[in-house]
Amino acid sequence: MRELLLLFGFWVGQVTPVLALAVQVRPETPQLGDTLEIRIRYEQPDSPDVAPTVVFAGKTYPAFPMQPRLWQALLPTTPLDTPGKKVLRITGEGETRNLAVWVKDRFFPTQRLWLGPASSSLEPTELELNRVREFKALTTPERYWQGAFLRPHPGAVTTGFGVRRYYNGEFAQDYYHRGIDYGGTLGSPVVAPAAGQVALVGLVAQGFRLHGNTIGLDHGQGVTSIFLHLSRIDVREGERVRAGQMIGAVGSTGISTAPHLHWGLYVHGQSIDPLPWLQGRFP
Repeated sequence: MRELLLLFGFWVGQVTPVLALAVQVRPETPQLGDTLEIRIRYEQPDSPDVAPTVVFAGKTYPAFPMQPRLWQALLPTTPLDTPGKKVLRITGEGETRNLAVWVKDRFFPTQRLWLGPASSSLEPTELELNRVREFKALTTPERYWQGAFLRPHPGAVTTGFGVRRYYNGEFAQDYYHRGIDYGGTLGSPVVAPAAGQVALVGLVAQGFRLHGNTIGLDHGQGVTSIFLHLSRIDVREGERVRAGQMIGAVGSTGISTAPHLHWGLYVHGQSIDPLPWLQGRFP
């Protein structure tokens, strides 16, 4: 039997490897639609200032520095994902950690909408689809937001995140409601839920036939907000805005049956549930 010696309070003769990476995943029990926050700390004091590689469910996501040797990655999940075990792989400091993340299933209500024979004329234009797609793909290195997001409008929620729909009796297989709808009077103010930069202004007159008058805010590091159906836009592209600043007004432009605000929150191009962000779960 190999002999072990106790020296200065430590057992010697058996070497335990020191892990270079400490990984924290929040929330501990995520469900579909949640954003996963991954914090990665380099445990070695002489670690180089190089971002770790983060791969989740086969996709690679960027990590951004929070402080020396501490990095953060935000990972989206959506109602269209398959619940269950997902593999999270973190590589850095010459080490790779593979972790199992279990994403719970979640019930999303269903709506039935009848658009009538005129629905074929409600198709979006290529211009608006391309501009919105480019906006949602932004991954600005700078982080503009701090702390909990604000409600962009005080009105009652008329349609929540993740609602599935039947259109004209046919189930929309790849559809879910990508945001929150707030009921409001025509012209009532819409405010920025967090600091950011105006990266998109789209107008009905420019061809935003589906979205209506639209604002897109870049909050930085792959987090974006979009505001649809506005009656008025009070900001311009390239402008920096602060949390709570008025950016426009509730309307019913585009494909809308009544005045309301649609607010969508996106992480790396995927629509996620804004509620945890309103509750301040993402510092």
